[in-house]
Amino acid sequence: MPTILRVGPYRFFFYSLENDEPPHIHVESVEKVAKYWLAPVRLASSHGFRSYELTSLRAIVAEHEQVFQEAWHVYFGD
Repeated sequence: MPTILRVGPYRFFFYSLENDEPPHIHVESVEKVAKYWLAPVRLASSHGFRSYELTSLRAIVAEHEQVFQEAWHVYFGD
């Protein structure tokens, strides 16, 4: 589970065996989790986050989308 970025209480990462899916990023904080597709950035799933948190997280993902895309392609060799 490579961690790509930490922002405040949030950890952005991907699982190492997910190269069969389109590029995406997971985010967790305490017992909350979410998954965002990249290009275009959109929520794939979530558990525990409130809607205002998901809105903030989407903005963070959009801001760092290029970093996440590059890390995905370097890690998975695409």
